[in-house]
Amino acid sequence: MYGIPLARFNPGVHMSDIDSRLTELAARLGDSLRELAAQVTTAESCTGGGIAEAITRIPGSSAWFEAGYVTYSNRQKTRQLDVPEELFGRVGAVSREVVEAMAQGARLASGARFAVAVSGVAGPDGGSAEKPVGTVWLAWADGDSLSSCRCRFDGDRQAVRQQTVARALDGLIRLAAGEKASEG
Repeated sequence: MYGIPLARFNPGVHMSDIDSRLTELAARLGDSLRELAAQVTTAESCTGGGIAEAITRIPGSSAWFEAGYVTYSNRQKTRQLDVPEELFGRVGAVSREVVEAMAQGARLASGARFAVAVSGVAGPDGGSAEKPVGTVWLAWADGDSLSSCRCRFDGDRQAVRQQTVARALDGLIRLAAGEKASEG
């Protein structure tokens, strides 16, 4: 629909093709946000700033990109995004509850209308029976409205991260269009 197939990574696609698809998604997002005169923020764990990087490839993105938070550790998720510390022991960092708290925390801290948050197991280590490598939770916020989804991406660490960035941008585009970000 918007570029990289969201369910499966194609190892035959060259990196430049993937990069150009992410840039295309970010440009579409920018067009939508400029029309709305709205800003977006990101809260990233497993992507390590990849969503913000794709967004800031677009000339003029400073008009609609407010801030990016890379909160790799649980401690920083709590310190920077006000994620309740007790959630990590109860549901783990890779969970609906945590990414929803990250999205709202980033939105409130930045003042942006829209937010996306991601936390996952990019691999090659760290997976479990309940959360195997490739498991990623994403959440999108528009004001007090939240939506989230759990994805299972195939491929190596880089492939999981790229698919996560694509899915995050796709959800933001949907959200800006008044659709539910977690569909599709």
